[in-house]
Amino acid sequence: MPLFVFGHRNPDTDAICAAIAYADFLRRTTRPDAIAASCGPPNQRTEYALKIAKLSAPRIVMDVHPLVEDVCQTDVTLAHRDEVFYDVYRRMDERGLRSIPVVEPDGKLSGIVSLLDILELVLNSGVDPLKARQVRTNLSKIASVLGGTFQHAVNPNVDEDLIVSVGAMSAGGFTDHIKQFPAEKLLVVSGDRPTVQLPALELGVRALIVTGGYQLSDGLMQLARARGITVLGSPFDTATTTMRIKAAQLIGDVVEEDFTWLPARMPVTEARDKIFRSPQAVFPVLEDGQLVGVLSKSDLVNPPKTELVLVDHNELGQAVAGADEARIVEVLDHHRLGGSLKSTEPIRLTMEPVGSTCTLVAKMYRQAGMDPEPGIAVCMASGMISDTLYLRSPTTTPTDRDMLEWLQQFCPMPLESFAENFFQVGSALRTCSPGQVVREDCKHFEESGHAFSISQIEEIGFDLFWERKDELFGALESMAQEQKLDFSALLVTDIVSNGSLLMMSSEPQGWEDINYPELEDRLYQLDGVVSRKKQLLPLISSLMESI
Repeated sequence: MPLFVFGHRNPDTDAICAAIAYADFLRRTTRPDAIAASCGPPNQRTEYALKIAKLSAPRIVMDVHPLVEDVCQTDVTLAHRDEVFYDVYRRMDERGLRSIPVVEPDGKLSGIVSLLDILELVLNSGVDPLKARQVRTNLSKIASVLGGTFQHAVNPNVDEDLIVSVGAMSAGGFTDHIKQFPAEKLLVVSGDRPTVQLPALELGVRALIVTGGYQLSDGLMQLARARGITVLGSPFDTATTTMRIKAAQLIGDVVEEDFTWLPARMPVTEARDKIFRSPQAVFPVLEDGQLVGVLSKSDLVNPPKTELVLVDHNELGQAVAGADEARIVEVLDHHRLGGSLKSTEPIRLTMEPVGSTCTLVAKMYRQAGMDPEPGIAVCMASGMISDTLYLRSPTTTPTDRDMLEWLQQFCPMPLESFAENFFQVGSALRTCSPGQVVREDCKHFEESGHAFSISQIEEIGFDLFWERKDELFGALESMAQEQKLDFSALLVTDIVSNGSLLMMSSEPQGWEDINYPELEDRLYQLDGVVSRKKQLLPLISSLMESI
């Protein structure tokens, strides 16, 4: 499985751009299988940045719980209904398989066949002497298994039920013996014994197999042709030839058509529950009706885990669904260290108090002596410009300024003009529904026993906010209720004045000490507050801790 580089849920520009740029860095250094992924589509500003950078958006992956397609065996040994025991058994024996899928000529799954099923074809004699002699096959298949040569062939490719009779007795006894069976079904096996071959030909048997590398005499061959009897020469002795004829039986009759199959996109946990008590040995895996692999119970004992790199977050509550069951190999972040991340082995953890995760990615390029491609440079600059409000946010550090200046040499346009255009694009209040506004850049937190979320949008001025205030309140309250949060907050930041408005779905105990002007019920003016990470979250945390 590939290594996925993920930003947080409801990804902003920094999360998406950091994932794209760091996946590129990993592909060029240590992990050629690194893939940038996101938990949702980019917003309009991020789309604009990617368009200017001429980069594709990350792969959208909403859940990384391992799926059946991730753990199944794709190198599948197959069988067809028109194959014979000899060929199928040899293939299964070579790979140590107990059961394999059976497909039609068009590749459609037909059933499964087990080793015990096909062995029954050869070992089904039991106490019934007639059943022990019966084989369903065709003469061409028999010739192939024997490595024999036709002296005369009549309809050799027709599948039919045959009765094997070995001419190993006296001529008189053999003649009496074969008269017990329908001549048109008889397959007579004989060495160089004309006294046995002649009555078989006179009776009009279906075919005569001459063993030991011998051939039928000219006179008897004329009789065979006249009677329309197939004659086949075998290089083996009579006993071996008879055994191989039994091994030339078609497997169609023992194909199991009542079987359990698994969808490729089924979670491994569901598959485990479904097949746990099944006696079936192997389970075909289908995608859009086509066989893509097989799964055995042993494949689910210790299935491989999805490998993840988390960027721009370090808490499982903000990570893609299924991250708790994945193998997190690295974290690259500029936020506080959360308490939910655990690992069973050492991981690389890079966390620095800078204004953007893209700053850290750019720093890695520089330290490695690698020049980013122009598109990747624009991508990283976009994340930095977004998260630091083009270096005006209080989260901005000298490292952010230094790295943005370094990136400028690789970007095909002045970053100052790019930043102006970037912030003019994609006003959430102008283009999104109320529900989309409060979910666009939303992060979840747990502090002092409270579960809450903080969403943030950047606008040029507050005019649109006042027009949509009431519906935004409704959307914020609905989100808090749906997600069972104690409260939800929306920070609307004006990138011109470097101030924000804070809207609350409800106010927790102790909120009266916020010490910022309350413009209306649950709506506050936060002059100079533009950072969710460095300013608003610490404020909320301190209010709740003081209770």
